[in-house]
Amino acid sequence: MAQGSTPAGRRTPADWKQVFLDTLSCTSNIKAAARAAKVDTGTVYRQRRADPVFAKAWFQALCDGYEILELELLRRLRMGEYESARTKGKRKYDNANSLRLLIAHKETVSKMRANEQQMDEEEIIASINAKLDLMRERMREASEAEEAIALPAPAADDEQ
Repeated sequence: MAQGSTPAGRRTPADWKQVFLDTLSCTSNIKAAARAAKVDTGTVYRQRRADPVFAKAWFQALCDGYEILELELLRRLRMGEYESARTKGKRKYDNANSLRLLIAHKETVSKMRANEQQMDEEEIIASINAKLDLMRERMREASEAEEAIALPAPAADDEQ
């Protein structure tokens, strides 16, 4: 059995995750990344739902991929298409679709950041509430301690 494989011949998460993320960051293509990692797309989506660390790495890989796409698109728009031996002339790019993908990606990033910010705000509020509860508890304990050591009030006979 190959290292990192299960008895059925499937790759384990430790084996395929990095390949998937590396390919995703280069291509921004989930199907191509899954294919390169030799797992089906259902596996990667299940893993993303089950593993928040993997989900965050996935999002970062997509961001990296779209940043590469954006830079490449800017280069093409500024400097024109390039010739290669493989294409024997100018390579054809679909700049309009590239722009659409970038716009869609920016909207997705905005939504995801809004969700992260919302979660961060909820965590901050929970943390503040926990600190306030702790302060109230300490104040209550201090007040009880003061009452316990306070001198008793003088009796009526002692005043004379």
